[in-house]
Amino acid sequence: MAGKISDSDEAAETHEINVTPFIDVMLVLLIIFMVAAPLSTVDVPVDLPVSSAAPTQKPDKPLYVSLKGDRSLAVGNDTVLWQSLGAALDANTGSDRTKRVFLRADKTVPYGELVRLMDLLRAAGYLKVALVGLEGAPQTTSYPGGGASSSESPAP
Repeated sequence: MAGKISDSDEAAETHEINVTPFIDVMLVLLIIFMVAAPLSTVDVPVDLPVSSAAPTQKPDKPLYVSLKGDRSLAVGNDTVLWQSLGAALDANTGSDRTKRVFLRADKTVPYGELVRLMDLLRAAGYLKVALVGLEGAPQTTSYPGGGASSSESPAP
């Protein structure tokens, strides 16, 4: 039995886009970006010199905070306790918290201790922190993963 196809409106094709899956995908992407955006911000502002830049001129009397290998602190040449760091900085700067503090750390000091020191500086109100390194030729370091890295650290 053969049937004839009629040209009625029932059999006509509709050319509409279903936007529901598009809206679902967009909402998922929005949620992902809303969660990931706060994770990409940094709380501790640090002025790091670019390795290819020429060393900047030091102030007339720079204020150095040194973290030694035995985890002891020194402001200038005077050894201070961790608890009295803010008072020692205030004494050396005349309570001028806009003065830049140059932070030096022994290369054997764990990164967590350096972050702890930067948190203490921020809690004391000293937000202008510069990291100090030695000037020298770039060194190539091999890592266990097979990659090599070039690292140089110019002084401020």
